[in-house]
Amino acid sequence: MGPEPVTETKGLDIGPHPHTGLHTVTWLLEGAVLHRDSLGTEQLIRPGQLNLMTAGHGVAHAEEASDTYRGTLHGVQLWVAQPDTHRDGTPGFEHHAVLPRAEVDHSELTVLVGEFAGARSLARQDSPIVGADAAVRAGRTTWPLRPDFEYALLVLDGEISVGQHVVRPHALAAFGTGRAEVSVTVRDTARVLLLGGAPFTEPLIMWWNFVARTHDEIDAAVRAWQEHEERFGRVASSLARIPAPQPVWAPRG
Repeated sequence: MGPEPVTETKGLDIGPHPHTGLHTVTWLLEGAVLHRDSLGTEQLIRPGQLNLMTAGHGVAHAEEASDTYRGTLHGVQLWVAQPDTHRDGTPGFEHHAVLPRAEVDHSELTVLVGEFAGARSLARQDSPIVGADAAVRAGRTTWPLRPDFEYALLVLDGEISVGQHVVRPHALAAFGTGRAEVSVTVRDTARVLLLGGAPFTEPLIMWWNFVARTHDEIDAAVRAWQEHEERFGRVASSLARIPAPQPVWAPRG
């Protein structure tokens, strides 16, 4: 998300829309966003805080900025697929105002989800994962990894070198399992998200905001949203409700 300006007439204003089968993990670097959902939640999030919404069988939410904040908005929202054991469960929402921190070499890390360098987040996880925001100073930093996890580094600000590769903002450096550590080199300063988890081996189909296993499941979710069924509830937002696009496999007439 961004960085982009938020004014009285323009900002991150996303009207009510549905989700299934995933967690949305929202993390801001700058600005503020008001979260409203069909569970009755109304929660403002600011930098250093974490919003985690669990969709399960179905939830809806809206994300509003222009009535809340003026200035620059910059952040990320990560979508984490739920495993079969949880993806049809009850939806939920968590706000974590304080998160654990760790220091490794030239970096200070905030652990969003999971455990890293001895610091453990209380945020929900339905499968083994980790997410940490690292502020990295100049020099070479080596982070410990779990060999059974696969990992990726997402640069938010600045640039880093991983081996012979230079990684800049909006680029993702992905690498597989079998590593006990990764080293990054920074000339000045950088902000990096370290993301990892056990390989997700279940088949996935994703269409719009729905994560499922079959086309029939997606079709049922689209129909439930379009027909205003109780599956997704109601969101108390002044923003316009967003209609679901027709799946590409659906017949057209």
